[in-house]
Amino acid sequence: MSTGRRWRIAVWSALLWACGIGPAAACIEWQGQLQQGGLVWAQVAPGSQVLMDGEPLDVLEDGTVFAGFGRDAATTAEVVLRGDSACRETLAIAPREYRIQRVDGVPQQTVTPPPEVLERIARERKLVNAAKARYLTRPDLLVAALTGFQWPVEGPISGVYGSQRIYNGSPGNPHYGVDVAVPTGTAVRAPSPGVVTLAEPDLFYSGGTIILDHGYRLSSSFLHLSKVSVAVGDEVEAGQVIGEVGATGRATGPHLDWRMSWRSERIDPQFLVPPMASD
Repeated sequence: MSTGRRWRIAVWSALLWACGIGPAAACIEWQGQLQQGGLVWAQVAPGSQVLMDGEPLDVLEDGTVFAGFGRDAATTAEVVLRGDSACRETLAIAPREYRIQRVDGVPQQTVTPPPEVLERIARERKLVNAAKARYLTRPDLLVAALTGFQWPVEGPISGVYGSQRIYNGSPGNPHYGVDVAVPTGTAVRAPSPGVVTLAEPDLFYSGGTIILDHGYRLSSSFLHLSKVSVAVGDEVEAGQVIGEVGATGRATGPHLDWRMSWRSERIDPQFLVPPMASD
């Protein structure tokens, strides 16, 4: 390599570092699951700015930063750290293979909804989206969530995250939660502290539904409930009863469908809990 070329590279490197976008380096020690459906978190210097694929991430006052990856997330993510320790890194996001699950016996109107319920479906979708879009700046809730979740119910797992669903022979959307098959009336407990942003007894697809906000747009959803025991605005502790298992909405039998979201990404709840005691 010529002296001139070395000099040009050195100048460009200095400019990049000055802009806070230095060359690739493992500059952030991420914890969690670096794979599709995963949630990761790390500690950076307080006051730092972190971007993932150009989008700013929330950085708490103590330097906690976190992010999630959806079911079909790209296999790489570009992270830029700006601050006292500016650098850039490319994260490798492990891909996953998803099974096909056939579900027969669900109410046919929930597979091919009749025209008269389409307005209801659209209205309920807006309710759910608004509940998930709330931006709750509660570091205590988020830190508690990242410390560890507990299962809201325990029992046989009858459905997993990411599976491609076939309902009554018709292809449906992927399944974004984990299903636990337990009897109607089984108590559902908050897996981590949070604030209730949705508490609806009878949504068309999900029946009795609760959404629990864990802060900074990280949320849990609980579907197909027979009873909703909380109201919007309630703050609940980990382990507190929030409802009861049912078979409402698009369901063939009693079970809890537990889902989690970060921003617009659906993440896998099973990554955040230990194995069940019954496993």
